[in-house]
Amino acid sequence: MTEPQPAVHSLDARSLRGLAHPLRMRLLAALREHGPATATKLAARLGESSASVSYHLRQLGAHGFIAEVPERGTTRERWWRAEHRGHRFDRLEDFLESPDPEVRGAMGVFLNEVAAVHARELDGWLADSSEWSQEWRRSWDLSDFTLRLTPELARELVGRAHELVQSYRDRAADDEAQAVPVRIHLHAFPRPTS
Repeated sequence: MTEPQPAVHSLDARSLRGLAHPLRMRLLAALREHGPATATKLAARLGESSASVSYHLRQLGAHGFIAEVPERGTTRERWWRAEHRGHRFDRLEDFLESPDPEVRGAMGVFLNEVAAVHARELDGWLADSSEWSQEWRRSWDLSDFTLRLTPELARELVGRAHELVQSYRDRAADDEAQAVPVRIHLHAFPRPTS
């Protein structure tokens, strides 16, 4: 009997270095969102060359983010699937404050790519929102808040926001006909007071 795959993968320094590349992050996101695919299909979806995509898929596989789907593959085509629903850092400060400059550099690449993805996703919604139903156009949000918090209160707020989002993960299963993927971005960071 095989053990179930973990829903969320904890990143370590080695796996972070394996993931911290903009194309690898896009490939992993595409496999998570759209399911198994070949390098050719992913290259077409992302506007990249098949050779480049193949190389980066092998790197993601070597670091345990994706795996081959042998029952779908042929001698000419390898199918790949995501191994986890998501990833996390158990202690973010271990990466941000690492004595290894490669780890800090990989963390910078990773965080900047996440921020760029968030911006692209929001830009995409703003450009295409008129194509969605009126019900969906009334259901979206673009808000920002400035609160005066201590570090402890900020951690509490972020933790409670994560718990709230997780509580909605399976609620739409009863109404699959209307359910679509909805992206939730949460950004919490201190601002200078002057």
